Amino acid sequence: MSRYTEKPLTFEKLSTIPIDARGGKVQVQHFGKLYKKGDGVAKLLDSLPTILAADSLRGVIEAVKEARAKKKAILWGMGGHVIKCGLADVLLDLMHRGWITGFVMNGAATIHDFEIAIAGHTSEDVEAVLPDGRFGSADETGREMNLAIRDGARDGIGMGEALGRKLEQIAKPELAPHSIVASAFKAAVPLTVHVAVGTDTPHTHPAADGASIGTTTHHDFQLLCSIVRGLNDGGVYLNVGSAVVLPEVFLKAVSVVRNLGYPLANFTTVNFDFLQHYRPNANVVKRPHAGSGGQGYSITGHHEIMIPLLAAALIESE
Repeated sequence: MSRYTEKPLTFEKLSTIPIDARGGKVQVQHFGKLYKKGDGVAKLLDSLPTILAADSLRGVIEAVKEARAKKKAILWGMGGHVIKCGLADVLLDLMHRGWITGFVMNGAATIHDFEIAIAGHTSEDVEAVLPDGRFGSADETGREMNLAIRDGARDGIGMGEALGRKLEQIAKPELAPHSIVASAFKAAVPLTVHVAVGTDTPHTHPAADGASIGTTTHHDFQLLCSIVRGLNDGGVYLNVGSAVVLPEVFLKAVSVVRNLGYPLANFTTVNFDFLQHYRPNANVVKRPHAGSGGQGYSITGHHEIMIPLLAAALIESE
């Protein structure tokens, strides 16, 4: 016999309902379809279940397709990992096809891209070089990027344009086509760079000039605000792999555009990352749509898988 004074409830009088009356959110028609050999990318996507992330991916694809058809802005915001996992060529192909109208980068993305253009390799072994202070000490990277930024400040252009102009001069011809910064500059596709002083290895180089860094990245913030206006009524902003800087920058750009009286509503935002973080989900996926319509999506997965899949779907739709 139990020593507790409280006795378990009995369930004899619980009410029940028929399962057909209850219904269910998942039905047989939502199930994935069988993939057949030779079906191709389009049918692979069609075969996915019409549930959760698969439906979100379809929503992203349709939003980007509609944005291109309506000639609205399709802006790709990128962190450094997107470059490090080998996606530059994929993204540049999308740019040339009209699926990207502007790039938004944090400092890490530009560093890795710049190194690809001048050396063909990037991403040092931090644990191996941090103990003796060699982390971030590559001379050519720091020197050339900072000289470009100084010249950009002098000439009244932004950091992205200044770095592209520098790569036009110093990038190895066989490597330049693999650089987003160099290729966007060549194609006159806007590319803005947004840094926090001290976050990036070129800031530790003797050639670093804080005033020039601040001037050129602030120029790019103002340029981004102008470009963000193009999202109104059907544009798309994709945040790929930036967990802090770009989500903060994007939200401020949205606020600036609206504060100045420009319409900015009914657009799509997407956060692609292999981990979902608070800031991009708040500042990219949710907050920009409060009271203004539109749709935000969170897609979780490795960039080196998800972005080529998205690219293939867009290309198949052409």
